[in-house]
Amino acid sequence: MSSSRREGARASTVAVSVDVPATSANLGAGFDALALALDLADIFTVEPAPELAPGQMKVTVSGEGADVLPSDGSDRFTHAFLGAVGDVRHGWRVRMDNRIPLARGLGSSAAATVGGLVAGRMLSDGDMSDGDLLALATVLEGHPENAAAALYGGFVVAVRTDRRPSVVRFDPPEELLAVLFIPDRQLETSRMREVLPESVPRSAAVHNVGRASLTVAAMASGRLDLLAVATDDRLHEPYRAAIFPELPGLIAAARAAGALGACLSGAGSTVLAFADGRDLAARVAAAMEHEAGAAELSGRKMVVRLRSQGIVAVGPPAP
Repeated sequence: MSSSRREGARASTVAVSVDVPATSANLGAGFDALALALDLADIFTVEPAPELAPGQMKVTVSGEGADVLPSDGSDRFTHAFLGAVGDVRHGWRVRMDNRIPLARGLGSSAAATVGGLVAGRMLSDGDMSDGDLLALATVLEGHPENAAAALYGGFVVAVRTDRRPSVVRFDPPEELLAVLFIPDRQLETSRMREVLPESVPRSAAVHNVGRASLTVAAMASGRLDLLAVATDDRLHEPYRAAIFPELPGLIAAARAAGALGACLSGAGSTVLAFADGRDLAARVAAAMEHEAGAAELSGRKMVVRLRSQGIVAVGPPAP
């Protein structure tokens, strides 16, 4: 994570900019524990607005969510920013340049939360460590994996504990590409969690423990041939298919086209598949697009690299 900051009132006289990557969580069997950072980002810029009342925010949004995100400071980024910046001497202008689709399982919520906390930290008099920041983001988000991947980049295993999240992070294989089919249909995380049962059969739990472990081993060792088995989930995807019935067909189409593995990204609606080259990625993307068309599900395809770098924050030089 790259950042610089200046203390107190001196810091509040300049703008800061925070670049936050999209993330894909679960990766099949790693429910609420595994995530990857993607080379797709939101950029948040905050600057002082002395003409506004203390704590008042004026938000301008371009790109994803420009027509739906509020401009009065009631958004998730602003909530996190005001919580981190502490003593507010004046108002602020926020400019959001969003490339992460909203409510599509690509970590837009975590990006806004982590971005707001980082920007607030840079402009505050406090001394919040990355660990403190992640713990607060976990409270705000409800689970740590998306926030950890956004903050640190790369591949993360993030587990919530009684004190603060335990995180292991490493770079994923360089040749790995994420093939995304992003439906126009939004799926709210809260709704997708409501369909999950309170308990699952022991066989499903055993199935997922093994495959989540295999996902970590495959990413760490570069054994990409293991991802097809590793991304096979029985804990959440079968239940979420009740709300997203096109999911099994999209996953099957990606696998039939040669994808190294395929799964629901986060709570959806994006479906993520893995490829180790541009030619394979193009075939997999075309297969998912064709399947979606046959199911009358509108959307778009995208191929992105994985991102090893997490937050990139630019602000005032240290005094």
